[in-house]
Amino acid sequence: MKLTITNPANGNTITELQTNTKEDVHAKLNILRQGQKEWFKKPLKERLDCIVKFGALIKQNSETLAVILTDETGKPIQQSRNEINGAHNRIEHLSKYAEQWLADEVLVDFGATHEKIVYEPLGVIANISAWNFPYNVGYNVFLYALVAGNAVMYKPSEYAALTGKQFEKYLHLAGVPENVFQCVIGDGSLGQALLEAHFDGYFFTGSYATGKHIAKSVAHKLVPVQLELGGKDPLFVADDVLDVKQAAINAAEGAFYNNGQSCCAVERIYVSDSIYDAFVNAFVEEVASYKIGNPMHDSTFVGPLTRGQQIEFLENQVNDAISKGAVLKLGGQALDGDGNYYEPTVLVDCNHDMNVMVDESFGPIIGIQRVGSDQEAITLMKDTEYGLTAAVFSSNEQRAMDILQDMNTGTVYWNCCDRVSPNVPWSGRKNSGLGSTLSSQGIRAFVQPKAYHLRVL
Repeated sequence: MKLTITNPANGNTITELQTNTKEDVHAKLNILRQGQKEWFKKPLKERLDCIVKFGALIKQNSETLAVILTDETGKPIQQSRNEINGAHNRIEHLSKYAEQWLADEVLVDFGATHEKIVYEPLGVIANISAWNFPYNVGYNVFLYALVAGNAVMYKPSEYAALTGKQFEKYLHLAGVPENVFQCVIGDGSLGQALLEAHFDGYFFTGSYATGKHIAKSVAHKLVPVQLELGGKDPLFVADDVLDVKQAAINAAEGAFYNNGQSCCAVERIYVSDSIYDAFVNAFVEEVASYKIGNPMHDSTFVGPLTRGQQIEFLENQVNDAISKGAVLKLGGQALDGDGNYYEPTVLVDCNHDMNVMVDESFGPIIGIQRVGSDQEAITLMKDTEYGLTAAVFSSNEQRAMDILQDMNTGTVYWNCCDRVSPNVPWSGRKNSGLGSTLSSQGIRAFVQPKAYHLRVL
C-alpha cells in the first residue's frame, strides 16, 4: 500500500510512500534485537558521539528540513525553523548529563559485601510519535533511548512521515547502525501491529483516547509504557499584573502558536473581573494582527490546520458556545479556498457549560471567562480531566505560588506559558499521560536498574 502525503495548505499531493506491513514490523524487530546487543556494548561516549553528529547534520540541513516539515504539516516556516533549532537543546542536555545519570551507583564499597546499582537498557522500544512537534517529542524519546543503549522502532505520524524518514536518514549517516534505528511508515493499523509485537517498552505521544487504547493493549506484557497525551491547559490573569497588554500578548501567543496544535497550548483563560475588559480588548487586538496565509512566507503566524477534519470539530465548539451565551469577538469560521484554514477565534463571556472550556480544542480557538476571586479561578482551573500544565500571570510571586501549588498538573508556569525545558521533567497527570521525559527522569526512563550484591571472599 501507499501512503499519500498531502500539503494541508493547498491540498496538493507531495509524494507517496510505501507503507510497512505487520510482517515488516516483526522482521525489523528481529533485526533490532540483534543490533541492540552490539549497540549497548559500545561505550556510552561512542553512542553519545553519534547523537552529537546527528545534531550537527540536522543543523547543517535545517532549512531543507524546515521546508519538509512545513510542506507536510502546514506549520509556518519560521516556526518550523524554531522547532528544529530549539530541539537541539535535548542533545546539549544529553551531552551534559547522560554520563552522570547512566553511570553505575556504588552504594556500599566497604565490608564483606559491596552493593551497587547498574542501569541497563530496556531493549528494543516502540516509539509511536506525533505530528505537531515531531522534533521536540521525537527527540524526547528516541535520542534518549539510543544514548541509553536501546534500539528503536520509530513510527512517525502519517502526517509527519517525511520528517520521520529524515530522522532515520541522518541518524544512520551519524553512525547509528541501521539495525539499531528503524523508521516504519503507516497509519493507525500499523500502530496496532506494533502493539501486537513484543517490544520491551512503548512510548507514545498523542491523544488520550489512543493512549488509553495503547495502555490497555499492552498491559498484559508488563513492560514500561509512557504516554504523553493531551491537555486543556488553563491560564489565570490576576488583577495585579503590571502590564495588562503584555499579559494579553503573551497569553495569545501561548494559545495560537502552531495554530493551537500543541498539547501544552493555552486552551482556556480566566481573567480577574477588574481587568477583564482591558485584557479582552488587548487580546483581540493582538490576535487580529496575526497574519494567516501561506505557511512558506516568513511573516505568516497562522497556517493551515494539519488535519482538515479538525475544522468541523472547531465549528461545533463555536456554535455550542454561542448557543450558550458566549460572544464571538473574532474569527469563528473556515476560510474559503484551498487548504485547511480556520480563522483564529476568540470567544468571551464563556463558562464551563460550554464545550470550548472543558474539551480539548487543539486548534486556533480560545475561550475567555471572567472570575471574581482567586478561589473561583482555582476551582475552574481544576475542573478538568486533564493535568498537563497550568499558568498564572501575577506580579505577586507568593500569590501565584499559592495557586500553582493547588494545581494537579505536571508543569506549572508563573508569568510564562507553553514552554518546555530539557532540564525539568515533562509529565502529565490524569488524562494527560503517564511517566516523564526530559531531565534526569527522562534519561532514566529508558533503563532498568539491576542490583549487585558482591561478596568479597
